Amino acid sequence: MSKFIQEFKQFAMKGNVVDMAVGIIIGGAFGKIVSSLVADLLMPLVGALVGGVNFTDWQWTLVGERVSKMDPEVMLPAVTLNYGNFIQVLIDFIIIAFCVFLLIKGINRLNSLKKKEEEAPAPAPEPKPTKEELLLTEIRDLLKK
Repeated sequence: MSKFIQEFKQFAMKGNVVDMAVGIIIGGAFGKIVSSLVADLLMPLVGALVGGVNFTDWQWTLVGERVSKMDPEVMLPAVTLNYGNFIQVLIDFIIIAFCVFLLIKGINRLNSLKKKEEEAPAPAPEPKPTKEELLLTEIRDLLKK
């Protein structure tokens, strides 16, 4: 049993697992932010643009509300196909996917700028003049005199 615990400890402490756990936690928090953005800011605007329509109210009633055959005092709820809720979730997904796309694109742009700075060669120091160049410089200076 101790070997199993030892192996699990080695697995859990690997860098990739810890990085993945941090990514999942940050991803969950980011998901909440984007969900709030969609639900609280963007969807009211979309609803206003389409005339105040609330997509989640759209449904198709398959079977209306009815009296139970087993107990006539019990009313069974209507059976509905809630396609409006599906449309709402689909719009939410598209907006969330677009936000994640923009986030990843921004991160990639920052990474590429950082790589360009790292890859840019430092200005090379000017090479020391060779003996021949020094000799020619002396000759030139003597001729000027």
